[in-house]
Amino acid sequence: MLSGVFFNILVNICLCNKVFGVDYMKIVEMYESKKPVLSLEIFPPKMDYPLETVFKTLDELKKLNPKYISVTYGAGGSNRGRTVEIASRIKNEYKIESLAHLTSIGHSKEEVYSILNELLNENINNIMALRGDIPGGVQEFDIKNQEYMYASDLIKDINKHSGDFGIAAAAHPDGHPECSRLSYDLNNLKQKVDSGVDFLTTQLFFDNRIYYDFIEKCTQIGINCPIVPGIMPVLNAKQIRRIIYLCGASMPAKLLILVDKYENNPEDMQKAGIEYASRQVEDLIKNGVPGVHLYTMNKSQQIAEIVQNVGLEITTK
Repeated sequence: MLSGVFFNILVNICLCNKVFGVDYMKIVEMYESKKPVLSLEIFPPKMDYPLETVFKTLDELKKLNPKYISVTYGAGGSNRGRTVEIASRIKNEYKIESLAHLTSIGHSKEEVYSILNELLNENINNIMALRGDIPGGVQEFDIKNQEYMYASDLIKDINKHSGDFGIAAAAHPDGHPECSRLSYDLNNLKQKVDSGVDFLTTQLFFDNRIYYDFIEKCTQIGINCPIVPGIMPVLNAKQIRRIIYLCGASMPAKLLILVDKYENNPEDMQKAGIEYASRQVEDLIKNGVPGVHLYTMNKSQQIAEIVQNVGLEITTK
């Protein structure tokens, strides 16, 4: 059994020498390209569903040649094991760079360091660092009693553990739902970036003007890292209303009209949602975004239509 200190030393040697035939690359380097980077996000299936269902989805998503795929993390680490396993398969078998989500809420520092070691052992060195949502069904949960109150605390510890991790973090163009003013939220974001973030990915938004205004505000306060727009197609009216309720995103009138019109017609809702997202992505690309991150909701066919509609296929790896 290797001691924690010796294990970290060995891992860092492996990173420096790229042994075992594995390339360690920080995702931020991809955004140095002149072409917009296509990235996708998937989530592990619930524990009572077989894990293989997500790999069938990945078989299809791989055909789109994304530069990387991120894997979400259940509230309080409920899907931790599946997140690591899926991210490992993406990196080591699908040969696509993976971005593993890591939420700090509900974890001790010792547990976080154990997870970081586990990720490095699976050749995963890119992390989406998040505070995470308060676990559901937990009585009298007090964030002040957590070892990590903020994502910035987690980011500092990741960098303390190993400087070889590439670190992404979340940004909220509409403002964080727990923050009373956007200016406060921007200051918190600046603190998070200064803690050691390579790039940011936004929460979903449905009006590109919100993203463009957000970028200007970030630039004004000295946030200069890549800020990648995160886009979620509206494929299910009830589902998107619930997501908006949770994350605080606003819905423009033209999209609200579509949702109201097709709410009881799932097939037409999907068609309208794909078209709306395609036009949204097309406009972002025309305005020079570093890349587009698509929240797939594990829907490969619909995401493929959006990618093909806007010509985002990457033909070389």
